Amino acid sequence: MCGIFAYIGKKNNAAEIIFNGLKTLEYRGYDSWGIATQNHKKIIIEKHLGKLPEKLPESDFSNHKSGIGIGHTRWATHGGVTLLNTHPHFDCTQQISVLHNGIIENYQELKQELQAKNHVFKSETDTEVLAHLLEEYTKNDRLLDAMRKTFNRLRGLNAVVAVNANNKEIIAAKNGSPLVAGITDNNEFFLASDTAGILPYTSKIIFLKDNELISLNKHYRLYSLTTGKEIKPKVETINWKVQQGSKGSYKHFMLKEINEQPRIINEISTTYTDRINKLCRYIKKAQGTFFIGSGTAFHACIAGTYLFSKIAGRHVNTAPASEFNYLENFLTEKSLIIPLSQSGETIDVIEPLNRARQKGSKIIAITNVLGSTIYRMSNYKLLLNAGPEKAVPSTKAYLAKISVLTMLAFALTDKLNEGKKILQAAKKEIQRLLDKKSRTLIKTIANFLAEKEQIYIIGRGTSYATALEGALKIKEVSYIHTEGLAGGELKHGTIALISKGIPCIVIAPLDETYDAVISNAIEIKSRGGIIFGISSRNNPVFDKYIEVKETGSPLLTHVVPLQLLAYYIAIKKGLDPDKPRNLAKSVTVK
Repeated sequence: MCGIFAYIGKKNNAAEIIFNGLKTLEYRGYDSWGIATQNHKKIIIEKHLGKLPEKLPESDFSNHKSGIGIGHTRWATHGGVTLLNTHPHFDCTQQISVLHNGIIENYQELKQELQAKNHVFKSETDTEVLAHLLEEYTKNDRLLDAMRKTFNRLRGLNAVVAVNANNKEIIAAKNGSPLVAGITDNNEFFLASDTAGILPYTSKIIFLKDNELISLNKHYRLYSLTTGKEIKPKVETINWKVQQGSKGSYKHFMLKEINEQPRIINEISTTYTDRINKLCRYIKKAQGTFFIGSGTAFHACIAGTYLFSKIAGRHVNTAPASEFNYLENFLTEKSLIIPLSQSGETIDVIEPLNRARQKGSKIIAITNVLGSTIYRMSNYKLLLNAGPEKAVPSTKAYLAKISVLTMLAFALTDKLNEGKKILQAAKKEIQRLLDKKSRTLIKTIANFLAEKEQIYIIGRGTSYATALEGALKIKEVSYIHTEGLAGGELKHGTIALISKGIPCIVIAPLDETYDAVISNAIEIKSRGGIIFGISSRNNPVFDKYIEVKETGSPLLTHVVPLQLLAYYIAIKKGLDPDKPRNLAKSVTVK
């Protein structure tokens, strides 16, 4: 949630650079935005409600040429969606401007202390206390030291960025909330919530660790927030290509990312042998293995429990990451936690991992973002290498996780080559599902479903996870109430909601679940429900049928029509599938 972007360098169009950087971070979710630039010992701030326009608006920035500035896309937490609450914020003197991601848990007591010293607050945010604390400390200290003192007074997980009217310098610090710095050979520097906005300018990245502070002026220097001592920064090179983060010829990122899935499955099946085998060694040593994730990643965790049971004959526990804190009592030094996360920054995953580490448990991260918090805090890391996923609804990262888990399950039984063959077959079938003929049928069904108020999706076995994920995709982008459930659970309550004209999607691969899930479909149809089948066999119970050929991995193939249905329902309803309301790509607050 929220996006940070900052620039300092030789160019004099800092506002435009920051604006473009914020555009690349839109997927994180926000409801207002603002930019502050500094020049001639003056800071100008401009704020707007709603979404960023296509181009930087004509404004005071047009006549305020500057080579230094900070920008922010805000997701309202403390205080409503108003211009006064939008970042960046000023101190009383308008000499310091600050923005921040996260939540300052003790902001009320800090605010009372500052008000007692006659500081005047103009917003309802917790962020504004930062500006006034910095104002207090800069009476006797330079901004760098003032930031360290300020940050060490905060409780919670936060990332803070500040500029001072009197110095060409940006100071930033973090604990928990993500922050990365980009460096160039000609002394231009960038800060961002993740690498997406920085890659057009440089591939050299510093991933700030917790309790680190960075100073950017003519040089870059990294410091410990705890001791104040300078730290030698580790500069990493990101090999993602800039075009991977652009829509190219596609109208939306979601459709582009759905179409990238065959390439990603192919890369995992052909290049991950060593990584998979190494990870297997960790799993075999563990006494108690746990998958945790949030949202789409949690559905991949559920899929993993079925795969490990069915293919590898191994028991794996799973839970939503936000609930894992309440299930931690049995963790030991021999336990293994495998968090799944696209961003690697989801706070609901990070918090239980911190608690697991305190118990000595080992962690294997399966994530898509190099240098992310979850990546750094793990004993072993496996990158999905799916490229930047810009649409808020996750598609390609989900299939990348399923691909990895499939290969892991086969590798645990020394049958990795069999897993590779299944992935290759799935890749070929997904390519067919993405062709024009298949998509035309899916569009027709989507147009019908777009008029409905509720949709049900059922599956059994591994297809239960697919039903959950398909339902999430549809409700994320179409705002239609969609419920995914195990077919056997239908008669334990949900069937009471079935009446004439209610649509139900039935996932029916030709595996051990086929007969049972078809029986469930008949139950629905006998009560007036309309049945849409996803299967390799057209059953008489289906009113409409999407053919998906057998590949040995219905988890990979059968979810793709559901992804496309979600996308085309959103298009039919005139909605933006890349930026669903109220949602953010990276959830960094509890």
